[in-house]
Amino acid sequence: MSLTVSVAGKAEAAVAANIQELVNDKVASRIASKDFTLWGKDAEAESSIRLGWVNSAVDSQSLVAGIIALRDEFAANGINRFVLCGMGGSSLAPEVITKSAGVELVVLDSTDADQIGHALAGDINRTAIVVSSKSGSTVETDSQKRTFEKAFTDAGIDKADRVVIVTDPGSPMEAAAKADGYRIFNADPTVGGRYSALTAFGLVPSGLAGADIQQLLDDAREVSELLSSDNSTNPGLVLGAVLARTASSTGFRDKVGIVSDGTSIVGFGDWAEQLIAESTGKIGKGILPVVLDVNSPEIGLDDVVIARIVADGVSATGDEVAIAGPLGAQFLVWEYATVVASRLIGINPFDQPDVESAKIAARAMLEQRDAEVEPTFVDGLVEVRSAALSLEGVSDVAGAVTKLLSELPADGYLSVQAYLDRVDSPEAAELRDLFANATGRPVTFGWGPRFLHSTGQYHKGGPRFGAYLQIVARAKNDIAVPGRNFTFGELIASQAAGDANVLAELGRPVLTLTLGDVTAGLKVIANAAR
Repeated sequence: MSLTVSVAGKAEAAVAANIQELVNDKVASRIASKDFTLWGKDAEAESSIRLGWVNSAVDSQSLVAGIIALRDEFAANGINRFVLCGMGGSSLAPEVITKSAGVELVVLDSTDADQIGHALAGDINRTAIVVSSKSGSTVETDSQKRTFEKAFTDAGIDKADRVVIVTDPGSPMEAAAKADGYRIFNADPTVGGRYSALTAFGLVPSGLAGADIQQLLDDAREVSELLSSDNSTNPGLVLGAVLARTASSTGFRDKVGIVSDGTSIVGFGDWAEQLIAESTGKIGKGILPVVLDVNSPEIGLDDVVIARIVADGVSATGDEVAIAGPLGAQFLVWEYATVVASRLIGINPFDQPDVESAKIAARAMLEQRDAEVEPTFVDGLVEVRSAALSLEGVSDVAGAVTKLLSELPADGYLSVQAYLDRVDSPEAAELRDLFANATGRPVTFGWGPRFLHSTGQYHKGGPRFGAYLQIVARAKNDIAVPGRNFTFGELIASQAAGDANVLAELGRPVLTLTLGDVTAGLKVIANAAR
């Protein structure tokens, strides 16, 4: 299958109006040659060390044999269940790769104690873990790693036989892994997490789980020359122009609805969402990605351009862009398009200045976790709290939800953030469509805390026109983090509270609903949405 991008309507007009400038400025070939001056003087310090992804399809070829050899070694020892401990780009790319390939990978990108418990409940005798982190300092990944190390030891298993580390060379995590005798795969340090799908971060867990990582790289390599060409049919330039410059009645469409329609690629929108949101959402600007399906109510909104992932031979209709091609090619074209769009809107696509603020706030909340804010009121089994949102005169969940939605401007969006066990409570995701129908506005849905490493950057650094609904729950079976003075339940509560504080300090309204019973509480919220 080849890579094709087709455009129609206003998306086609955006390309016509901007493509020649991109061609004349040789943007594509300059990206391919790692020209770090493309995004302005202020971006050069970061962009000069973050362009390794343009060569990942070639540079990562050397990893394939070692990954397959390790997979065969594990299989010979009866080890065929793999758990990935990672966050953000480290987990989202392998999840897409393995789901699309139809192979099993347990993606553990949560601090929800019950979800941790599900991962621990699998057959430990046939389990190995992949721990993915550029530095090793990510609190979620470190906590997950410690928990599985204890589980292996408790089961009488040598943890050195079951732990695989993916990290940057020279990182603290690499030094610790060497001391522990773990297997180590080094990633390219010049590739940021959200651009790392074709590096060790994407390939190691996917390859161990059984995905065809050689084909993935081959498909990306085959389109590399096309994406580096300075001509008006370059798919990366076309898609980038659509993302940044599709017209609306008031200017440009600053939201993109990502729709999978007839493609064999599974879950691609979640990966593209973190790429676009974290790359573009800063200094009050940005493109808001919204993962949709073919019947989502946002299709047709004036400020949302639709990007449809389609089967080969399907063309765009309406005002949309349609992208067809295998997964490896899709990864690369969206990376090109995102940095092209960033140039057009005047953004550094490689930094994430607001992600760290949520981490700092979570650490602070964890240190003072005994001082939990009392709820404004309790409605049945639901505790209601708010930040930068007055609930004066409100006494039930429905009223609180109504008050939050009243904060939505005409061009705004609602972010639903579910700090829940996504294994046991997948129905939480159904709230997205309910709220989209109720508001007539774009609604994003994110599982907490993983979205903090992706769309969380847009929430805090992007345009100030969002409203934020946090849904949290007490752990049914809390788990202490080995070697730390906190539990997973305390950690995820601190992450939610810390992020709420940061959003509120930026003047963004937050409603937090803490559910005493998750199933019943979700029904209450669904009724409020209706």
